[in-house]
This record gives sequence, structure tokens and C-alpha cells, in this order.
Amino acid sequence: MLTKSIPSLFTVGNLFLGVLSIILVFNGEPGRAAVLVIVAMLLDGLDGRVARALNAQSEFGKELDSLSDVISFGVAPAFIMYVVAFNDPHVISPAFAWIVTAIFPICGALRLARFNVIAGVPGYFIGLPIPAAGGVLCTLALFNNEINVYVLLVSTVMLSYLMVSTVKYPNFKKAGIPKAAIWITPIIVAVAVIIAIKWPESISKMIFVPLLIYALYGLKKTLMASSSVYADATKDV
Repeated sequence: MLTKSIPSLFTVGNLFLGVLSIILVFNGEPGRAAVLVIVAMLLDGLDGRVARALNAQSEFGKELDSLSDVISFGVAPAFIMYVVAFNDPHVISPAFAWIVTAIFPICGALRLARFNVIAGVPGYFIGLPIPAAGGVLCTLALFNNEINVYVLLVSTVMLSYLMVSTVKYPNFKKAGIPKAAIWITPIIVAVAVIIAIKWPESISKMIFVPLLIYALYGLKKTLMASSSVYADATKDV
């Protein structure tokens, strides 16, 4: 029975970090808030793999994972962006800032609901996964002094759209871990936490690059496929 609960502990840890992230950003620590979202991504990546390794997959775990993801990768990143970039009424209308901030977790929730009820394409996610979208948003927020606020607004809306779009993204979650190696996962998490505490903003900004590449990859593939279809259609005319 205890073995069956281990994957849910990772999921609850993900949720816990998401809540802490929201608390930290409202206490003026966006760098640490962003890095907690990154560590939550690690836990989110491990819970499913641990569940498969222990043969402990369940509908309860699936629903708990989705609910946790809405908080950690939807609400928390949106609040980070709002507090550091959208919270100045002299630069942006408060009502507009509230709407853009709310759209992100709403699209994330829609993305997760669709994922839970509609079968996807083998080897791919349909729409940008919410952990990747949240990771891009919270780390992008750390560049608020270098990037124009309107670029950040457009980026937030674009990430929201990509989550509910039909753009295909590679699915790496099926890569499992051997049952014998499960004991290593707490060590991996502990090391990640130590690194995050020591170099919060630096680590978050480093993570931003691969996450952004992943977000743009699916969009690029879709645009190339659309261009190919259009070219074939014009040849037949």
C-alpha cells in the first residue's frame, strides 16, 4: 500500500512547491519563486515514471497530477509574471493585465482537461504541455528589466494559445526509469533543491533557453507542415 502512494508524494510535492512559489513572489522573491516552479517540473516528470516503474498508476494519481499542475504551472507562473511585469497601472491598464494573467491558467486548465479525456497522437502531446508553458513564462518574467512589457504580454497570450492549440510536441514522458533506480530519485530532487537555493535566478535563466526551444519547436514543425501542404495544393491548381 505504501508503494502505491509513492508517486502521489511526488505530485503533492509538486503542488506544495507551486503554492510556495506564489507566496514567495508576493514576498518580493520572484527569482526563488521561478526556481521552485522549475523544481516542481522535475517532480512532475518523476511522478509518472515512478508510478510506471512501481506499477502504481491510477485514475486518482492522474487527476491529482492535473490539479497540481494547474497550480504549479498555471497559477504560479501567471502570478510571477503579473507581479514583476504587469503590476504597474502607469504602464498597462489593470483590467487588461488581470485578463491576460487569468487567461494563462484558464488555457492551462483547458489543456489538461483535453489531455485527460481525448486520446493523443502516440509519441506526441497535442498542444504545449502546461509544465513547459509555465516554465517558459516564469523564467521569461525574470527578464522583465530587459524585455518590453508589451512583448511579455504578447508572449503570455502566445503561450496560452499554444497550450490549447493542436500543435504537436514530442512526448518524452514515456521514457521510464528502472525499478531498481527509484531510490536515486530523492537524491536527484535534493541536489536540484540545493542548486536552486544556491543559484536561483541564474539556474532559472539557464533553463529558459531549452524550454523556449521546445515551445518554438512544435510551432516551427506545424508551420513547415502547413507550408508543405499549401505548396502541394498550389501545384495541383
